[in-house]
Amino acid sequence: MFNIVVFGAPGSGKGTQSLKLIDRYGVHHISTGEVLRQHIKNDTDLGKIASEYISKGHLIPDELMIHILSDELDSNPAAAEGVIFDGFPRTIPQAVALNEMLVKRGAKVDAVVGLEVEDEELIERMLNRGRETGRADDNIETITNRLKVYHTQTQPLRDFYIKEGKYHAIPGSGSVDHIFSLISEALDPLKQ
Repeated sequence: MFNIVVFGAPGSGKGTQSLKLIDRYGVHHISTGEVLRQHIKNDTDLGKIASEYISKGHLIPDELMIHILSDELDSNPAAAEGVIFDGFPRTIPQAVALNEMLVKRGAKVDAVVGLEVEDEELIERMLNRGRETGRADDNIETITNRLKVYHTQTQPLRDFYIKEGKYHAIPGSGSVDHIFSLISEALDPLKQ
């Protein structure tokens, strides 16, 4: 079992790099953003609650995200081989809860890929993504708020995972393939 957390600010390339990690390591992908967007699209009770937070650029409450993730782990047999956690954890309490969830399943976080990109580039990427995909949350007001929330609530996770010896800082600017080669250099020795 090989469990990877893909960490970084909104727009840092977590989803793009996660797809490449799936191909390379054959692990299951859980994108909390995609799971939440699916609930919103299907107008589920969870989707209605999530929409209230996401539309303002706020984080989903920890206990709700932990419940969602636990359900995702238990309902996907492929998760037994390993998981890429994309967009989770976002807070230290979520990281602690993830560790506890994995220990109960006889596993652990093996590595954290930290995609590091400057804010100016993140803003430009998300504005472009919004124009290309029509994602409603990719507008300047929401993006600015999302980055503010990231820096105050999520970035402390970097230090948490550095202390655990699991954080791999990866420069997130440049071509997708070059960034992935840096990720592979960091993770390949851990998989053997």
